[in-house]
Amino acid sequence: MYGRVYASILQRASSYTLTLYSAAPVQYAHLVALPSYQPQPAHQCHCSSWSPFRSDQLCCTGEESGNWSRSGRHLSTRQDLDLQLSRVQINSILRTNEQTVSVPEFDGRGLSAVRKFESNQLAANTPNEDRRSAATCLQSKGMLFGVFDGHGGWACAQAVSERLLYYIAVAMMSEHSLEELEKSMERGRPVPPILQWYKHHADFNYRESASLYIDHLRVFWQDLLDGEEHGEGMSPRDALDCAFKRLDADISLEAQVPLSNDLMKSTAIQVAFAGCTACVAHVGTDGIYVANSGDCRAVLGVQNEDGSWSAVPLSQDHNSQNRDEVERIKAQHPPSERDTVITDDRLLGVLMPLRAFGDVRFKWSHELQQSILSSLESGVDLDSLNLYQYTPPNYLTPPYLDVAPEITHHKLRPQDRFLILGTDGLWDELGSEEAVRLIGEHLSGIHLQAPVSPSERQLKLGQMHELLLKRRARASPALDTNAATHLIRHALGTGEYGELCQERLASMLALPEDLARMYRDDITATVVYLNSDLAKPHHSDPASMGASLRRGASNCQHIGLEQEQLQC
Repeated sequence: MYGRVYASILQRASSYTLTLYSAAPVQYAHLVALPSYQPQPAHQCHCSSWSPFRSDQLCCTGEESGNWSRSGRHLSTRQDLDLQLSRVQINSILRTNEQTVSVPEFDGRGLSAVRKFESNQLAANTPNEDRRSAATCLQSKGMLFGVFDGHGGWACAQAVSERLLYYIAVAMMSEHSLEELEKSMERGRPVPPILQWYKHHADFNYRESASLYIDHLRVFWQDLLDGEEHGEGMSPRDALDCAFKRLDADISLEAQVPLSNDLMKSTAIQVAFAGCTACVAHVGTDGIYVANSGDCRAVLGVQNEDGSWSAVPLSQDHNSQNRDEVERIKAQHPPSERDTVITDDRLLGVLMPLRAFGDVRFKWSHELQQSILSSLESGVDLDSLNLYQYTPPNYLTPPYLDVAPEITHHKLRPQDRFLILGTDGLWDELGSEEAVRLIGEHLSGIHLQAPVSPSERQLKLGQMHELLLKRRARASPALDTNAATHLIRHALGTGEYGELCQERLASMLALPEDLARMYRDDITATVVYLNSDLAKPHHSDPASMGASLRRGASNCQHIGLEQEQLQC
């Protein structure tokens, strides 16, 4: 792949002066097929044989250099494209969004199933369309972790990352706790906090929509109270299923009803017409529940008796490679549409994930879509909101898309060491087994090598040299303390023999905005370290539970429902 990347860059750069920044970045997404790029073949060689590219090899320079754009955008010509970043620059880029949070071993209610978690993000789109969330449930048990991959813009992923964990937590709360929430709202008293959020300093909330989100969350818990006996609250499985579906219904409703101001209205419509996939895990003493809708992924890292590592999938990708998923969708439509529902490995030839939040363009009738878009003020620039008058081909019997999550449960065992949640940008570059091996060896500091097999003993000298290079690469020391950063570094910088290649990593990180999304996606990874002591026979011993409290995370905060708290 990397040889093709360089060949393509060189081919384009022979005609243009590229720069690292552009005035108006392109929005790429799951929604639109990437450009059909057919770069010339290039010699594939491993990292140590590469010569560093110079900027004068990649760019036109001199008086003839002018502004250019394949899409009519203005690009500055004052700075040549330089793919050679220093190690300090590479580390700075990779570590900008990393997060490490230690979790107290005992929170006053019992042992925590999580020891700590580490997370990181690396954008390819501008702005980043991925989001992540992490929080402790304060009115029920367990912790929640989520990764969200937006498409058609970042609006839907942003809204879902702010709201979904609240819906899940509320669904798990007891009837008594919900009644206390409602009494506090009615009497204007401080509302008991529902979640303890773990935020990165760069995270933000939709401030202008906070009151709307609170109102609809309140309607949700009122419905729970008005329904059948809620008792001690829903199980994690039922809460995850209910929360996914209810939030998606609220997103659809908010785009259709009158709202208090134009900004709130345009935001609601933007959220509904954009989309996002989601993978959320509830980690508690009774195990791990994973709810997945789309092509994010959850993988469990298991340490075997011999010290090696195995990956246990806790989710299935909902895309055209999943034959059961394709058949599920085809079965929902007339036989006459079997050949058009999925074309070119996309829903109606357009959308890659086959389950998602938002994306009302694949859920509403054509008439409703036109009505809602025409309701916006005449002065609103639809392009600026990633909105456009477009109907997918063969749009005959909507809805074609839903958000119903596929839910799995895994009971914790002593050998279960960590959980990886990642958006598809990570899994495009790394397989599940490789990701688990990287984190496992990062955790243990031990790089296991399998014995040389009989067939490998028959290798020729050149082949044996390649085998030795691969084994040496696996024994390289980790450069990052944060495991999520370690994953991203290897996802983008692994060479032909598994070695970390400085030139490849630098080139992938230095790609300008209009090229980056053509060769990689936004990447979000969260690694959750599990408390395997819970699965051991002595875990219920009060003496072991009374172990000294670990230091709490300094960047967490209690979040209630007041608007100013939501804006934190």
